[in-house]
Amino acid sequence: MADLSTDFAGIKSPNPFWLASAPPTDKEYNVRRAFDAGWGGVVWKTLGLDPHVVNVNGPRYGAIWGADRRLLGLNNIELITDRPLETNLREIKQVKRDYPDRAMIVSLMVPCEEWAWKQILPLVEETGADGIELNFGCPHGMSERGMGSAVGQVPEYIEMVTRWCKQNTRMPVIVKLTPNITDIRKPARAARAGGADAVSLINTINSITSVNLDAMAPEPMIDGKGTHGGYCGPAVKPIALNMVAEIARDLETQGMPISGIGGVTTWRDAAEFLALGAGSVQVCTAAMTYGFKIVEEMASGLSEWMDQQGYRSIDEVSGRAVPNVTDWQYLNLNYVTKARIDQDLCIKCGRCYAACEDTSHQAIAMNPGRTFEVIDEECVACNLCVNVCPVEDCITMERLEAGAKDERTGRIVSPEYANWTAHPNNPAAKAAE
Repeated sequence: MADLSTDFAGIKSPNPFWLASAPPTDKEYNVRRAFDAGWGGVVWKTLGLDPHVVNVNGPRYGAIWGADRRLLGLNNIELITDRPLETNLREIKQVKRDYPDRAMIVSLMVPCEEWAWKQILPLVEETGADGIELNFGCPHGMSERGMGSAVGQVPEYIEMVTRWCKQNTRMPVIVKLTPNITDIRKPARAARAGGADAVSLINTINSITSVNLDAMAPEPMIDGKGTHGGYCGPAVKPIALNMVAEIARDLETQGMPISGIGGVTTWRDAAEFLALGAGSVQVCTAAMTYGFKIVEEMASGLSEWMDQQGYRSIDEVSGRAVPNVTDWQYLNLNYVTKARIDQDLCIKCGRCYAACEDTSHQAIAMNPGRTFEVIDEECVACNLCVNVCPVEDCITMERLEAGAKDERTGRIVSPEYANWTAHPNNPAAKAAE
């Protein structure tokens, strides 16, 4: 059996699945239920020093659904914890005492002043928590008060606060990054410069998910008014994967532990984050949608896949795909594929034909009897037909072998380019020289 245990920046847990700082980790009752269900760790919902944090008592979430009513994304306008600091600290200590093998990380957000961090850090340290996560990502409510993403969008502030924390606590410091920024590498570099032990990302994306057209106000709506919130869930996963990969392959941040966050719903999602450089994954929306026991399926699925692939530990998976993430200019332009339609699987719906004829390259013909075939001379291998086809594996992309003629361009696929990575015409190979 694959070993799912992790040592993330010195923080040990029985598996890489942590609950992210959010409503599911707001109190002792929730966290105990989560640990009993099998979660490897939690990031306790963000604590602060302000005793006057007040959350709305109306709707806190907006949603985006798929055609089958499956939840694709949540927009939330909830602030950090509004429970007393003393209560949270007491509960954290009790839970850590009773679950010593689980990772207990505490999310923190206080004013961008050194005295505030010096005040809260020893209080958290006394609970026996394994580490802290600096919340530099929350895009709503707290950012208007000079915290959250207001800090995470300024690399100099990230470096400064991270250094304060490293100087004033023994606990590992994880910096949670905001996606509401142009280049995610810059805040990650700042975190490393400040001495951060790890980074976590992504926090929520600034958003308005919908507008109530009767009241003419954004949802969720509070007494006729709405506001921007933080967007999360399966819809943000592609953005999160890209940002994790950018940090993992950046020369200035390579090797820094990454906790991947953003739309993790299945074991496969987790494996993708791990492959792109994450050492743990954090989950929120999936737990809020399906309950804590979803971790059982995640852990068993990841373990089974690792066994099938021959991976013995999480470390053997982490970063495995990073060397294959490159810039566009390094892609092999002599790699040629063509679409192929399996007539036995085709249900004759015509989606591929409509999509290609109207919006692509007119490379699919509709024959008498409503059968469809690819016109190789026109096919540019864009893959649109594969993506719109409702039948899995009905349309696939077939690579032309070396020596074959590309009917569209008239070029012969050259055997010289079989090993493109080392080919002298590859800009990456030239740079390596």
